[in-house]
Amino acid sequence: MKVKKALGQIIFAAFVALFLAFIIFPFFWQVITSIKPPAELWAIPPKWIPSKLYTGYYISVFVKRPFGTYLKNSIIVASATTLFSVFVSSFAAYALARLKFKGKTIILSLVLAVSMFPGIAIITPLFLFLKNIGLLNTYMGLILPYTTFTVPLSLWILTTFFKEIPFDLEESAKVDGATPLQAFIKIIFPLATPGMFTTAILTFIAAWNEFIFALVFNTQDAMRTVPVGIAMFPGEHDLPWGDMAAASVIVTVPLIILVLIFQRRIISGLTAGAVKG
Repeated sequence: MKVKKALGQIIFAAFVALFLAFIIFPFFWQVITSIKPPAELWAIPPKWIPSKLYTGYYISVFVKRPFGTYLKNSIIVASATTLFSVFVSSFAAYALARLKFKGKTIILSLVLAVSMFPGIAIITPLFLFLKNIGLLNTYMGLILPYTTFTVPLSLWILTTFFKEIPFDLEESAKVDGATPLQAFIKIIFPLATPGMFTTAILTFIAAWNEFIFALVFNTQDAMRTVPVGIAMFPGEHDLPWGDMAAASVIVTVPLIILVLIFQRRIISGLTAGAVKG
């Protein structure tokens, strides 16, 4: 019996190791590619370990290209989208989760239905709308469309989380004379911090990685975000694979560090409503 159990654990560990290797391999290859000398980029067979450390690509993306501008644009758009989405969704989720009125299920279903539309299906009317009000090639011209998928995401996560907070705490505050808004700010909001933090991280990542809206709505080079900027690296007769690899590592590492630093808060936010006490 012990041998069978040990064998099962070994097989499970091997499966997990293979799965992790499959997931991590693309990022590992990008890191290796970003530090290879130019002569080894297209070597056949490919070299797994560079003969020497080459940092020229990391310098090139900032010297030869306006990569710093792309980073600034992405940070501004993703941060503003996250703040707006979490702020709006927190009040909407509180109403859907804590207040009694008819049609709550219908509203949540409609929100989910809206978020399921592919970006390519709504990009033409959005483009015409933004053009008519003069928001093309602006930060607001990206922030507003981004809310079409970040607000539904935030609303669903926060609604589920708010439902699991005991109603007795809120009722006690109301008995003491607190208004619904005071109860939300003083009672619900502090308890919802892990869930809101998780929502903010997921929303930021979704906005940071968005490509299709940023490609169509912001065509000026000075207003491009990181995903679009990297996609524009290749020229007519040039494929700067080293620069693209370095740029992808630069924009991915901060997200990984952010998740690792706040992983406890993220996990607690995702699992807070999983067990009823």
